Amino acid sequence: MDEQLRIILIIIVSVSIFGLLVFVFVKNYIRNKINHLVDEEKKRKLK
Repeated sequence: MDEQLRIILIIIVSVSIFGLLVFVFVKNYIRNKINHLVDEEKKRKLK
């Protein structure tokens, strides 16, 4: 029972860490993309 519980906890922690990393990368990518699009729109309006 202890071995099975330990394996389950390792899987849960690993998936949580992986999910957190993916979330951070996607959040930063979307933020950079939005900032780029806003800058492009500002440049277009100035012309």
